[in-house]
Amino acid sequence: MFKNFIGYHLEEQRRNAKYHLREVTRFKRLWELLFCTLTMIVIWNLPSAVFGIPGLTVVEQRTISVFCFATLMWIMEPVPAWNTSVTVIVILLFCVSDSSLWCMKEGYAPETFGTLLSYKKLMACFSDPIIMLFIGGFILAIAATKSGLDVKLARVLLKPFGTKSENVLLGFLLVTGIFSMFLSNTATAAMMLTFLAPVLKSLPANGKGKICLALAIPIGANVGGIGTPIGTPPNAIALKFLNDPDGMNLNIGFGQWMIVMFPFALLLLFIAWRMLLMMFPFTQKRIELHIEEKADKPLKQWQNKLVYIVFIATILLWMTDKVSGINSNVVAMLPVAAFCLSGIITRIDLEEINWSVLWMVAGGFALGIALQDTGLAKHLIETIPFETWSPVLMIVGSGILCYTMANFISHTATANLLIPILAMAGMSASATLAPFGGVSTLLIGVALGSSLAMVLPISTPPNALAHATGLIEQKHMMRVGLIMGIVGLTLGYIMLIFLGKAGVL
Repeated sequence: MFKNFIGYHLEEQRRNAKYHLREVTRFKRLWELLFCTLTMIVIWNLPSAVFGIPGLTVVEQRTISVFCFATLMWIMEPVPAWNTSVTVIVILLFCVSDSSLWCMKEGYAPETFGTLLSYKKLMACFSDPIIMLFIGGFILAIAATKSGLDVKLARVLLKPFGTKSENVLLGFLLVTGIFSMFLSNTATAAMMLTFLAPVLKSLPANGKGKICLALAIPIGANVGGIGTPIGTPPNAIALKFLNDPDGMNLNIGFGQWMIVMFPFALLLLFIAWRMLLMMFPFTQKRIELHIEEKADKPLKQWQNKLVYIVFIATILLWMTDKVSGINSNVVAMLPVAAFCLSGIITRIDLEEINWSVLWMVAGGFALGIALQDTGLAKHLIETIPFETWSPVLMIVGSGILCYTMANFISHTATANLLIPILAMAGMSASATLAPFGGVSTLLIGVALGSSLAMVLPISTPPNALAHATGLIEQKHMMRVGLIMGIVGLTLGYIMLIFLGKAGVL
């Protein structure tokens, strides 16, 4: 997250705490790394008959071992998740690509060796159009922060909610949710907690209102991300596979996603509002908000105006991509060009882009390419009769699995692991899934499950930031997170199945 964002100090404190914890458990993490590596080596060298997959090639077996390595590394996290993604791509390049080491290609019978991956295709994962979409979103967020647009929007959007406590709560939920649809969830949570700090000081020390408001920020940030393809990486990963020209090619646009998921996110935020008021009622009936603008104004007046114009134009073009005919990934390049050319975005700003998220997503894309292009996905689908499975079990079960995993490991890592496999499985069982909305219901449900995973402080950075205020106990977060997960998944699947049958998705 970029350093000039309001509330960056909160995120820095969270990262420092995590770093010191990592230092304490360094020996444990070293053993975890050794275990993951040894597991990969063992699977790499097992006799192919052990896997029970007829016609399994050498290249496919290597892909299985790399996939298992990524899974264990993302779950145990002996190193940051993005490190694992980069390592996975490098292993694939050196051992499974058509530009791999000579010892990895020679000495094998052609009929059992299999198909090597294109090294160009693997390296292109770092510049996939979805990656460009995220870069455009990050650039837009940095410019909004430098111009003070974020603070102005927060003041304007919160003002209509007045001073009544329960309305102020609704305001924080909705504004946090809307911001997180276009900005980083972590950055949004940090900013809104900064705005909330003086409010929390004015509330009674023993009242439940503080808990209520502090919980509103992570809920708003996590749920709001559902509303747009750039709101959270799992959305973009699902969209990547749904729109893949060589795969499903469903051509779901940015605006089409928003038409469906934006109202759904708002509905969940209203449900969260009523739930929080019932669980943690206010004793103080009125709250005064004082959101101060930043003292420093690094941009010139004409640059500020340009930020406002480009911000509005970009969002309008994203929402109307089906009408304008301009792909949302292409639209994302508009703020990049406009702000770099005008000097609003500098070299230092570019260094502050959250590259770790982008590299994390790229690793997932590389795994998807490996599964498909080596022929492993086809072999797995032929071995596992997905078409005979209950479609409801396949759709709902995958969402619950994703929700469960995402509470303990990174949401992006969970989506990276599950979506490539489920995309292949969904295509093989498309006829069975059709009455329930098809493959889109399956993959969007997985993305939804990851966004709703907020049971623990470690589940998401917004959760960790809110928990660090000291106002929220883990039991509070667990109760609220479980309720939001159950309600969100239930309503989400009802909506997705209904819209899938109606042909909207």
